[in-house]
Amino acid sequence: MTVPGDGGRARLAALRAELARRGVDGFLVPRADEYLGEYVPPSGERLAWLTGFTGSAGLAIVLADRAALFTDGRYTVQAAQQADPALWEQRHITEAPPKEWLAAHAAGARLGYDPWLHAEAALARLVPGNAPADAAGDAPGGVTLVPLEPSPLDAVWTDRPAPPAAPAVPHPLEFAGRDAADKRAEAARALREAGQQAAVLADPHSVAWLLNLRGGDLDHTPLALGFALLHEDGEVDLFMDPAKLPAETRAHLGNAVSVQGREALGPALDALAGRTVRIDPEATPAWFARRLRAAGATVAAGDDPCRLPRACKNAVEQEGARAAHRRDAAALARFLAWFAAEAPKGELTEVSAAGRLLAFRREVPLFRAESFPAISGAGEHGAIVHYRATPESDRPIRPDECYLIDSGAQYLDGTTDVTRTLWSGPGEAPAALRDHVTRVLRGHIALATLRFPAGAAGPHLDAIARRPLWDIGLDYDHGTGHGVGSFLSVHEGPVAFSRAARPVPLAAGMILSDEPGYYLPGHYGIRLENLLLVREAALPEARRPFLEFETLTLAPFDRKLLLPALLTGFERDWLDAYHARVLAEVAPLVDAATAAWLKEACAPVK
Repeated sequence: MTVPGDGGRARLAALRAELARRGVDGFLVPRADEYLGEYVPPSGERLAWLTGFTGSAGLAIVLADRAALFTDGRYTVQAAQQADPALWEQRHITEAPPKEWLAAHAAGARLGYDPWLHAEAALARLVPGNAPADAAGDAPGGVTLVPLEPSPLDAVWTDRPAPPAAPAVPHPLEFAGRDAADKRAEAARALREAGQQAAVLADPHSVAWLLNLRGGDLDHTPLALGFALLHEDGEVDLFMDPAKLPAETRAHLGNAVSVQGREALGPALDALAGRTVRIDPEATPAWFARRLRAAGATVAAGDDPCRLPRACKNAVEQEGARAAHRRDAAALARFLAWFAAEAPKGELTEVSAAGRLLAFRREVPLFRAESFPAISGAGEHGAIVHYRATPESDRPIRPDECYLIDSGAQYLDGTTDVTRTLWSGPGEAPAALRDHVTRVLRGHIALATLRFPAGAAGPHLDAIARRPLWDIGLDYDHGTGHGVGSFLSVHEGPVAFSRAARPVPLAAGMILSDEPGYYLPGHYGIRLENLLLVREAALPEARRPFLEFETLTLAPFDRKLLLPALLTGFERDWLDAYHARVLAEVAPLVDAATAAWLKEACAPVK
């Protein structure tokens, strides 16, 4: 999305005029649509339309005389490049949080927000003391939150794209592994045990998992966007444009699922008067709780009943993940062999390299799409954690520099996500770079080989991968890993290896990424990522359950970027065993030339 030649000044002025007309002093603009997901359709790109910033996480606050854009460490460089600094103050969302900026600049202000775009928990963190049950909440410091419907930003976004309208389709049992009726019964039983009569499912991932549905409303995540109400008897009200549900899908849903348009959602909530309704305060737009309370229902805060079961993949989904990663590995091997031959010539670019990898993946059976836009960054672009090469930013991959490629695919039986840092050759990589890459790999190995007691959560394990960098005073400004769905989102909660994540215990069947990194702005970025499957660990002396990881990703690490002397004997043994496994499982799936390259790439470390 491009910002007009004035850097977005006219759009910001139009929004401010609308805010003045509505009688408020400012407005919150999150990077979210009404489904509060990481990826949004073009019709939901409000933050990008207003600021020019296209990252997947951020928040803008607009006041009459100033405005700020808040992003996390993944996007500080990107935000500075995309958002006009004359219009937008650049702020780090954790080091200089929005509530501090509001306290300094918005005392006494009436701050508008769209209740469809914010979870109640997020509003409470932003403005502590906010009373979400009221039409407007007063908070310490004098800021008053005012819900605004319809959105003032939508009122001035005159050329906003239409919402997506791709059909919803059944996800076959051979890939889902569990019948939808079984899932509905389990989730309904959890409601009854909690004394609740219904639950709002505002996350389309939960709707997709519960009903074994997939769709095409987003480019990289196979969702059919919609909301649902789960009742204690296991029946479901699905709120989705009926035109998106062909006869095959309606037959798949059966009689226990009623389909209604979005316009029926409000009346359906009103009909729950006197009932207790579960809402996940972290993942549900504030609009839902406001409507339910106004109708006389009791809102019970609780986790989405589908979220944890969805994260714990069943046996069919686990085997699907293994199969998807093996097939994906063949495409990766073909790409890596091609890159090793072509990169030293200096004729590749970031866009052409990513395009070649996608072309290899398109030949893989059951491939449906990339799981996210590939991050293809050469040299200094690799230091931008979520860089995206465009025709405007595309640059050559020059000989003898660092190249980072982070990519993944959606297959019917699984979702992949893998990052490798490569040396373009033909010369030798500098020792300092090799030191940094080796430390990142050591952190990766430390986490991949960890055995830990059941009950440990992602925040407890995040530091394991950081220690080799911490030893010399280095770090990286992102989490070490995220959950991954099963032909769903490449970023899936509720677990993550991150200091900022909720302490949700890891459990068998979960899939997470292991991706420590290091970034030297203006020079290079390093990230090494595999996906890990949590499984039970067989430890004869353990007096309580322990867990461990199974590595799913099969792709060689670039040994030209390693300092073998920095690896311990255990780490060298792990790397040699991993590469031997890659060779054994992947070589039979590729052509002879790729297999020959793979044999050399997977040779033992000397």
